[in-house]
Amino acid sequence: MNPIERFRLDGQLALVTGASSGIGRHCSLLLASVGAKVALASRNIKQLESLAHEIEQMGGSAKAFSLDVTQEASITKCFDEITRWGNPSIVINNAGVSVTKTLLEQTEADWDQVIDTNLKGVWLVATEAARRMVHTKTAGSIVNIASILAERQINGVAPYAISKAGVVQATKTMALELARHQIRVNAILPGYVVTDLNRKFLQSELGEKLRMRIPSRRFNELQDLDGPILLLASDAGKGMSGSTITVDGAHLVSSL
Repeated sequence: MNPIERFRLDGQLALVTGASSGIGRHCSLLLASVGAKVALASRNIKQLESLAHEIEQMGGSAKAFSLDVTQEASITKCFDEITRWGNPSIVINNAGVSVTKTLLEQTEADWDQVIDTNLKGVWLVATEAARRMVHTKTAGSIVNIASILAERQINGVAPYAISKAGVVQATKTMALELARHQIRVNAILPGYVVTDLNRKFLQSELGEKLRMRIPSRRFNELQDLDGPILLLASDAGKGMSGSTITVDGAHLVSSL
């Protein structure tokens, strides 16, 4: 077999949470481009339907599903609806939020919003996916999107950093317990990635100062995540579980 073929996902069904924008949207297009059917999930159903149409126009297959990752009932309903289409063997656990305030300004509501989405949501989606994979005897791959802030500190986003550190530990724990079922669980830790939501800030004077603190002197583009995503989602990464892959231009290992 041509080694490149191991990165293809023909015949597999992938669930992407937070698929309506940013990293989730990009991952959905990427997975569809290598043959996967893609279940697009988020709270913004109109954006998902537009993305599904875009994927179908490029010859792929995708459907939109409403999902609130903070609510177990919503997750169960979403999986029930997806199962009528097929059994997901790939999950990209991407849904996430952040609240930017100083530590002493963060409220209980801020904490709950971030932790419920970024950590509890990852846990609930991953465990529901795993239960169904075990029930159907489906080998699978779960990819949790964390952040370099799981291992590095900056001011103003304490609940976000704490939630992402939890995602890394959850990834390793899940990998340990699910390995016997041939379910792999890994995490990607992106640095600053240019998206439509943050492009204006990253191109500002403050963003330029931030860029100069990154050893590579560049922000990541969404395409920089393609290699890690395909490696972990496909058979090319079959021997990997409990791993974290950092994609940040050496930001995490710098002293800046």
